[in-house]
Amino acid sequence: MSELSFEQMLEDSVKTIRNGEIVQGTVIDVKDDEIILNIGYKADGIITKNEYTNDSSVVLTEAVHPGDTMEVKVLKVNDGEGQVILTYKRLAAEKGNKRLEEAFESQEVLKAPVTQVLDGGLCVNVEETRVFIPASLVSDTYEKDLSKYANQEIEFVVTEFNPRRRRIIGNRKMLLLAEKAEKQKALMERLHVGDTVEGVVKNVTDFGAFIDLGGADGLLHISEMSWGRVENPKKVFSVGDEVKVLVKDINEDKIALSMKFPEENPWLTAAEDFAVGNIVKGRVARMTDFGAFVELAAGVDALLHVSQISREHVAKPSDVLSIGQEIEAKVVDFNGEDKKISLSMKALETAPEEPAAEAAEETMEE
Repeated sequence: MSELSFEQMLEDSVKTIRNGEIVQGTVIDVKDDEIILNIGYKADGIITKNEYTNDSSVVLTEAVHPGDTMEVKVLKVNDGEGQVILTYKRLAAEKGNKRLEEAFESQEVLKAPVTQVLDGGLCVNVEETRVFIPASLVSDTYEKDLSKYANQEIEFVVTEFNPRRRRIIGNRKMLLLAEKAEKQKALMERLHVGDTVEGVVKNVTDFGAFIDLGGADGLLHISEMSWGRVENPKKVFSVGDEVKVLVKDINEDKIALSMKFPEENPWLTAAEDFAVGNIVKGRVARMTDFGAFVELAAGVDALLHVSQISREHVAKPSDVLSIGQEIEAKVVDFNGEDKKISLSMKALETAPEEPAAEAAEETMEE
């Protein structure tokens, strides 16, 4: 039996590898464009940067260090120059696909960083596998600008999995809606008509404001914003304002709110403040042909009849008064039950002396 040469014995002691095989390796050197591994084979293995990651911003010398161990896949046992070509990203992608398939089947909630913001949505990476989240599935509300999600970690579920067509779709909106439904249920269970709660202004319209109560939105109608008159909600509230509101009504999932707190009702003290005979000041709020309505306090209006504007004849209130004008008048009638108050400016005017009376006085003097 012939003796084996040293080269033959060395070759026999080294393991054999095949294309497509998964092997373990130890990093022995890292360059700008490649990683060199000892894989226990007669030749070292090479991972180019393109076979390490799809992220061009990654710096190999910072990401990998000598002594690190890596699991890789063999692409070519011999590249023609005696080197073994390896891939890290393809093996990671295979693992990622398997991971995503399991998550798709179980509807597991995944968390991953946003790697790319596109006009049509977001891209996230799960173990080197790309998942696309369309813009319509990013949020439960329309968002024109998705740039705020760049580099953020977000949660989502995989709702479509087709790796052959490279179509793996994520859905974040589903989670937000489910979370919102839970919060809404919890809020509705503890919310009652008459409760005073705090919220944040979410949206302001011409007819009112929508208030986020922490689980559901309530409508604060323009007529319920104050005991007084509000002409334009947008001049009173801004998105993000913190407000304290009263729950006026709950109808299934609709919540009506108010800022007319009962203890602040101006009519509680109106009988004293605007008693008959009191001289008061007010602002002309609106006018009709028969008179002007004067705001004495927020939520308390009084009628100044056209016949009570002046001792002189006034055809229409608008002939002598204007909206917003401040006037002084005397309270001549108060009806707390019907919430009606009548005023008179004429009562404050000095009555002119009667001509007959003047003549009588002259006769007496003679």
